[in-house]
Amino acid sequence: MSTHIAAAPGDIAKTVLLPGDPLRARFIAETFLENPVCYSEIRGMYGFTGTYKGHRVSVQGTGMGCPSIGIYASELIKFYGAQNLVRIGTAGSTDPRYGLGHVVLAQCACTDCGINHQRFGSIQYAPVPSFELLKKADSVAGELGITHSVAPVFTSDQFYDDRGEEKYALLKRYGVCAVEMETAELYTLAAGNGVNALAILTVSDLMYGDFASASAETRRTAYGDMITIALSLA
Repeated sequence: MSTHIAAAPGDIAKTVLLPGDPLRARFIAETFLENPVCYSEIRGMYGFTGTYKGHRVSVQGTGMGCPSIGIYASELIKFYGAQNLVRIGTAGSTDPRYGLGHVVLAQCACTDCGINHQRFGSIQYAPVPSFELLKKADSVAGELGITHSVAPVFTSDQFYDDRGEEKYALLKRYGVCAVEMETAELYTLAAGNGVNALAILTVSDLMYGDFASASAETRRTAYGDMITIALSLA
């Protein structure tokens, strides 16, 4: 049992889906998994294990931001032997080509995260996913006819950023399609611990023009495409 996850050894599968919202974790377990069992609810951050098409899979809420996902990813790897960590989250689009509901497979994660500045000092580390997971997710999305893109994202330390419009315009120029808050830390931890990671994101906000945003209920329950892709990786 780790500090933030009250699971016993063997309670958690090798493949773990990581939504930021713990209520999305519960929704996924109750909607998509067979025989889900709740292994942790410390701090209201639900974790469940069940099966999907005969394959054992877990889903664990992580909270928001790099420090929070860093705690859960680290404990899943070090205490429970997780091998495939798949973030399923929402993101803000920087480009009109990626509208509300568009699915993004994060090819890499640019970041202004302070954690990586502390880790690497002057080195500009480039966090990237497992190629195997990325390749399989892209293939599955294509087979299912899910409109998606494989593109860079930006992991921000700030949700409300006074310089946001300036930053997003610059990032768009260099091919970054969306902004979110966790992927860079997930990819970095996976690389450092020799495990696999991938972020599958759904556009829930438009970070340009008049802006737009999906409701909390939509974020929690309406993004089945990315969940289906993620579960296929189990």
